[in-house]
Amino acid sequence: MPLLARLPTRRLVLTAALLLAVALAFLWLYPSSFYLYVPNEAQPLAEHVEVEGAEPADGEGGIYYVDVTIRKATLLERLLSATRPDGSTLLPEHAVVPPGSSFRERAQAGREQMARSKEVAAAVALEAAGFDVDADPQGALVEAVAPDVPAAEQLEGGDVIVAVEDEPVETPAELRAEVSKARPGDRLDLDVRRDGKLRDVAVRTVAAPDDPGRPVIGIQVSQAAEIDLPREVEIDLGAVGGPSAGLAFALEVLEQLGRDVDRGYRVAATGEIELGGTIVPVGGVKQKTFGVREAGADVFLVPAGDNAAEARRYADGLRVIPVESFQQALRKLATLPPKG
Repeated sequence: MPLLARLPTRRLVLTAALLLAVALAFLWLYPSSFYLYVPNEAQPLAEHVEVEGAEPADGEGGIYYVDVTIRKATLLERLLSATRPDGSTLLPEHAVVPPGSSFRERAQAGREQMARSKEVAAAVALEAAGFDVDADPQGALVEAVAPDVPAAEQLEGGDVIVAVEDEPVETPAELRAEVSKARPGDRLDLDVRRDGKLRDVAVRTVAAPDDPGRPVIGIQVSQAAEIDLPREVEIDLGAVGGPSAGLAFALEVLEQLGRDVDRGYRVAATGEIELGGTIVPVGGVKQKTFGVREAGADVFLVPAGDNAAEARRYADGLRVIPVESFQQALRKLATLPPKG
């Protein structure tokens, strides 16, 4: 009699366990509306870069690039942080894909950024190697505009800003310098080239999210330029997009030309590079730091400021070197102690 009494209970337990397994499988497989930034292990660049007539430096070490996978979080990852990959960050959809656009459009923009980054990095590196590089900066190319800023009504992707308050602007660095002279809420008159035609545009600045006293327009820009390289440079990272590998590209081009940039160290680097060598901040630094640690790199070159502070927060013994320019990066690598 006791055995018969236990049979329904066992069925209930088995049914409950089956339903739980189905529910967990659904939560694990079904995507949520949130995204995950997931670390990727840093990878050596040497096999991805070819420079015409190059004689790469011999020795150990190497230049490493690091990227981040951006994918939809599953419902289980959305609900339980313990199920997310180590070092990942959960973000709402609007923080990854601006309203009015799609993830596919974001990926396409990343590929275009990558193409410009490779060309600019090659120009900076070849010039550092003593070559005569014909690079004609033509302004700050607008790549994206935040949907919740006044400039969203006046600027669009593909615009090229060539002047601020009648002061010529040839590079993104010059644009930032001119905007910094204003205060949040000020009106700025811009000269913008759109579809080959010059037009006057008035925008109002807003306070930077991380500093209420710093004015910004609320746009993402890159270098608009005509560049003629004296040597052919091929860089192929497959489907990887975005501008953040620019610093690593420039370092590897010099390595390919025979310069012992790494001095036997495994050097990982991230940072967008501009004509003239300025290194500007990038995203995903937390994930990139995890990826550099996983690769066992010796040092990690990171844009100075908030990027470097974030990298140090997750470094766990990794040596983080903040840099503001390509020239400074070369000097800091040159002054590292001999590799023991």
